Amino acid sequence: MDQTSKNLVEISDLHFAYGKREVLKGINLSIPRGKIVAILGVSGCGKTTLLRHFGGQLRPSRGAVKFMGQVVHELNNDELYKMRLKMGMMFQVSGLFTDLSVYDNLAFPMREHTDLPEELIHDLVLMKLHAVGLRNARNLMPSELSGGMERRVALARAIATDPALIIYDEPFAGLDPISLNTIANLIRRLNDALGVTSVVVTYDISESLKIVDYVYFIHDGKVVAEGEAADMLDSKNPFVHQFVHSEPDGPVSFQYPSGSYAEDLEFKGTAI
Repeated sequence: MDQTSKNLVEISDLHFAYGKREVLKGINLSIPRGKIVAILGVSGCGKTTLLRHFGGQLRPSRGAVKFMGQVVHELNNDELYKMRLKMGMMFQVSGLFTDLSVYDNLAFPMREHTDLPEELIHDLVLMKLHAVGLRNARNLMPSELSGGMERRVALARAIATDPALIIYDEPFAGLDPISLNTIANLIRRLNDALGVTSVVVTYDISESLKIVDYVYFIHDGKVVAEGEAADMLDSKNPFVHQFVHSEPDGPVSFQYPSGSYAEDLEFKGTAI
């Protein structure tokens, strides 16, 4: 594996389609080591489909995703599972095991993928929970957690095995302002403290621009803009301007593509 490249992930000319519906239309982007990169875009623009290529759940119709120098879709099953051990994932809906306690949710990946003794797993679980401020919640069940607490436990589990890459899929969705700000600060603080690389996939522009280093904007399966987070607020790019300022119409049209409104209003005797 390439341990010297400045980029942990490199995506080149990535294409993918569900049947005849083309979703990714030539994505090119890089994730530098030790940085937090945001991938922003409206719902349905291809963000989640792109994420699924990171871990090899989907195979591109053209192009490639490289992780630590390896072309993901060229790996066999054993190589793919070994590669995934170097990735942590915080799911949009947290993805906690509902029948396991907070403690056992974090211990699970350590027990499954390492030969560590239970005493060491105990210390590591408490360390990860302490990092997200929930050490004393270890015996609670997921059903006993608030939305913000649940998301923090999911974050702790994402870093449980000290991965090289942490992927956050819509980490701010559905959170109150206090919990949202807490999660955002934790992402930044843990990334810097652990020396890992993070990808934040979201449509929440205000919080993501506060914590990330670099931003890619995706629309209609393509990268339409990119740049340093600090430069995005004043960007002259029409798509970025519309997205940052939450404008209802622009490159992302308010109206679904259609023909003449006047013609649609004409009654032609067709049953509705």
